[in-house]
Amino acid sequence: MLEGTYMSGHSKWATTKHRKAAQDAKRSALFSKLSRNITVAAKEGGDPNPDNNASLAAAIEKAKGYSLPKDKIKVAIDKAFGSGKDSANYETVVYEGYGPAGVAVLCEALTDNRNRTAADVRSAFTHAGGSLGTSGSVAFQFERKGQIMIPKEIEGEGKKAGMEPNGAAADEDEFMMAVVEAGGDDYEDAEDEWIVYTSPTELMAVKKAIEEQGIQVKGAEMTMEPTTPTEVSVADAKKVMRLIDKLEELEDLQNVYHTMDITDEIAAALDEE
Repeated sequence: MLEGTYMSGHSKWATTKHRKAAQDAKRSALFSKLSRNITVAAKEGGDPNPDNNASLAAAIEKAKGYSLPKDKIKVAIDKAFGSGKDSANYETVVYEGYGPAGVAVLCEALTDNRNRTAADVRSAFTHAGGSLGTSGSVAFQFERKGQIMIPKEIEGEGKKAGMEPNGAAADEDEFMMAVVEAGGDDYEDAEDEWIVYTSPTELMAVKKAIEEQGIQVKGAEMTMEPTTPTEVSVADAKKVMRLIDKLEELEDLQNVYHTMDITDEIAAALDEE
């Protein structure tokens, strides 16, 4: 069921997250993480062809959503099988804890050294006035969702062509109908793109159904949504974001999720940081 305002708080987070990803310093670290994710997925799936390796296909779709160049995607896949293959054995580890103002934080890591990563994550929580918890201490406050990123405008064909509407994505009413027809659960406005939410099992099916309606998709990924967002003051929101920023700087962490409710007021304050 589509509820246009249901995820408005998350919309601000998605917008902030994507804007931050566009900054050069953040982009470099993000590309490194996306590449590691692709290499591990290719290696674990045992096949460099995403058509035969579902994990690799998902890793590539996520990377596309954050504009990882095609050549870097190829290099990441080659790293798993080629002469310069990555011999490190990465494992997925989840860290849970509480940040300032009781905001729950969940971190997904891809690490070749659990002790190093745990120490780095614990240090970040401690310095921010938070605390690292035990397994299961905050996970129940999140639910997994599929997330599809769709640009409102796309590059036209031809050398002199500029930006042009991305089919139904250029008009909200038409786009809402397209999402309903494709089987999406919800959608939200993240400035120059739409974000469509799906159940975890329907992510790729909904993506395909949207594309079949003539709408170009930028990328798709699995994400975690807070079931009950935590209300905080602007001052506390800044403290929480400093923790999130510090965690996102850690090379071993692939994803950092939190329950903070980002209101319009908080979003504006964070933009000024």
